[in-house]
Amino acid sequence: MSTDLLAQPETTDADLSDHDLREALSRDPGTPRVLTRCDLSGADLRDAHLVDARFVDCRLDGARLDRAVLEGAVFSGGAAAGASFAHTECTDTRFERTDLANTRWQGALLTDTVFTGCRLTGAGLTSLRGIGYSFSQCNLMLARCKGLVLRGQTLEGLRLDEADLASADLRETVWKESRLRGANLVNAKFTGADLRGADLGELELHQAGFLRGATLGPAQAGMILGSLGITVAE
Repeated sequence: MSTDLLAQPETTDADLSDHDLREALSRDPGTPRVLTRCDLSGADLRDAHLVDARFVDCRLDGARLDRAVLEGAVFSGGAAAGASFAHTECTDTRFERTDLANTRWQGALLTDTVFTGCRLTGAGLTSLRGIGYSFSQCNLMLARCKGLVLRGQTLEGLRLDEADLASADLRETVWKESRLRGANLVNAKFTGADLRGADLGELELHQAGFLRGATLGPAQAGMILGSLGITVAE
């Protein structure tokens, strides 16, 4: 059977799509698993034991990883579009250049998890647990990030156009080369945030109120006043 390919810690070029891998991955193999260029699309990996595992250029589109233990795991390249990571344990997990569009993370423990260069469009990042998770050079357009906690971080290269950041904790953040056009900022906390490196789009005055306590640049302030018909002259 295809699942026999998982009997050894290292698996390469295996087609495990749509397979139930729960039993095969329920045991600790003794050394971290390494899966390279494997197709796990639609596979069932719920409750899998994948501590320190490496996924290199693998496909996990639509896979179910609910409650999987991914502590210290590394996902490099590949794709997991539409996969479910609900209630996973992702302490010190790294996602590098991975397509995570429309993934679901409700209840996931993301302590010190790092997302770098990932596509997270439409991802459901609500009800997260843990602290210290971070995003760099990621596309979070249309992502559902209600209650996200990024306090005190430098946020670089993030695209959050039309993302839901309601009630997010963004205090003391520093924004660099990022976008917030059309994002839902209702009840988000921006005290001490430096937004001069963020593209805010055309904010109206009532929307600007959500940015209370943040630092803006002259051009950003001028755009807000411009929405009231006020021209700022040098």
